[in-house]
Amino acid sequence: MSQATELLSLVSEEISHVEAKMRDGVSEQYTDLQAVVDYLVGAGGKRLRPALTLMAANFYPVDKEKSYALAASVELLHTATLVHDDLIDNALFRRGMPTLNTSWTPAATILTGDFLFARSAQLAAETDNVRIVNIFAQTLMTIVGGELHQLFNSGHGQVPTEAEYHQRIYAKTASLFAAGTETGGILCGAPESETEALRDYGHDLGIAFQIVDDILDFQGDEQTIGKPVANDLRQGIATLPVMLFNQKEPNHPTVLKAVRREPIPNEEIQALVREIRAACCLEASLAEARRFTNRAQAALDRLPDNAYRQAMHGLAGYVVTREL
Repeated sequence: MSQATELLSLVSEEISHVEAKMRDGVSEQYTDLQAVVDYLVGAGGKRLRPALTLMAANFYPVDKEKSYALAASVELLHTATLVHDDLIDNALFRRGMPTLNTSWTPAATILTGDFLFARSAQLAAETDNVRIVNIFAQTLMTIVGGELHQLFNSGHGQVPTEAEYHQRIYAKTASLFAAGTETGGILCGAPESETEALRDYGHDLGIAFQIVDDILDFQGDEQTIGKPVANDLRQGIATLPVMLFNQKEPNHPTVLKAVRREPIPNEEIQALVREIRAACCLEASLAEARRFTNRAQAALDRLPDNAYRQAMHGLAGYVVTREL
């Protein structure tokens, strides 16, 4: 049993109820849509976001049906963003399976993502908690706003500052982690100080998670991830490894071409990837990810010491050791 599987086993039975919720909600007349929803849910993943939501909701007695709906809402929101991201990136595989956009038209793919957004909002409303619904709406606006900002501002010819980078990965990833753990605390009626600690944990864990994703983008295999190594850089997006390399090698011609979104031969990109690896920028990025996981683990000290807190502590450690 892997480290992650062992830690997630604490809520594995509950996750099965969450997945059933994720599959529900499609009208019987839309058989094609139901088949796609089943396919997307069946594609799996470790279900880290809904698991953390459930763990946060279990610190105090909670209505289980509402906690399942909340966790399903979080994961469906995440799934919807992946459907749209894969289309935008023209990705061919996700978790080793063909993406929806490889077999459906762009219009159908976009509308499927829209349906998942709507269904996730409906599930959030099943908690009967206005505060939770408001956080859900704010998180969705943050994610979409971040994607639009990236779309409109890429290619401006500048490597981002640290503040700009953290703002981007908060919108892309950490906002949903934070929303899941915070709303879990709200749902179970945790004291406000503990709900704040849960949000801090989710925020810092989400930042670390995305930094590791950005590292893996320089280590991945195209056949596994369905996109080229350094895919973000090819799209004009400079992530932390590139930022650290730019500090050592300012005005590197290939980096400048990338952030200006100029065409770059694959051989030139591959050469830059080798330089970034040789400059120990991946190791330095991992150290930054560890700094955030340490902060996430420290936030847990403000919570009751129980099996859920211990599992969340362990999952923070897993985030910086995971592989593709």
